[in-house]
Amino acid sequence: MRGKVCVITGASAGIGLAAAEAIGAMGGRLVLVGRSPERGEAALAKLRATVPGVDAQFHYADLSVLAEMHRLGRELAAAEPRVDVLINNAGLMIFDRRETPDTLERMFAVNHMAYFVVTQHLLDSLRAAAPARIVNVASVAHRRGTLDFDDLQLTRSFDGRNAYGRSKLANILFTRELARRLAGTGITANCLHPGFINSHIGEDNRWPLKLIVRLVKWVGGKTPQQGAETIVHLATSPAVAGVTGKYFVDKAEAEISLAAQDDATARRLWEESERIADVE
Repeated sequence: MRGKVCVITGASAGIGLAAAEAIGAMGGRLVLVGRSPERGEAALAKLRATVPGVDAQFHYADLSVLAEMHRLGRELAAAEPRVDVLINNAGLMIFDRRETPDTLERMFAVNHMAYFVVTQHLLDSLRAAAPARIVNVASVAHRRGTLDFDDLQLTRSFDGRNAYGRSKLANILFTRELARRLAGTGITANCLHPGFINSHIGEDNRWPLKLIVRLVKWVGGKTPQQGAETIVHLATSPAVAGVTGKYFVDKAEAEISLAAQDDATARRLWEESERIADVE
């Protein structure tokens, strides 16, 4: 990875920071994205202590807000005319319905729309660096997700588990359609399930759900380093250099739900995401 530029969203902690440490140790130049400058500075200090001499910088944005997604995307594209790897990792898991200023369901905004918008802005930089890679962090939770284009934001009925699953299903459908559209460009797009991670994921819930999430993570969660292994594999390994449009678990290709295999739904989600984001 020496000399290569790697953009990682959601890099202040958890698997994003663990992936940054691993790729930084390989010599990659790290362009990291977080929401909080305080947490970002702490992450940089940890990175520099763990990987002496690492080349890393942070950009900050609230990836629940469309204007911020676009601002960040433009900022990254202007700063980085070549991007070798884009890791879309920023994510949210909450079990009550919260609406963004753009009237989007919050998990749909952060977990899907931020991936979509930031990727659109960085496509030229990725093309300039080709062969390049896009890695989208999804989840096995996609299996419980469904898409209803008549109520994509779950305004009529809300279930937190279905909403999270819907956002993760969107990650896989986005990856498949992205891979189809990028065929022949030298840019690959793959997604993965990292496992249930003992990290900050789920900390935005209210009590007592926050306590339940913490207990589950404490009992059965992977470490961030373990959870980042498949991310790093897809971002760096020669073994997957030509692989695109696939879903991985524990560094191996894995089955996806029938809903995630629906290419017509993937195209429709893309078109709806373009409309929401006001991009073409």
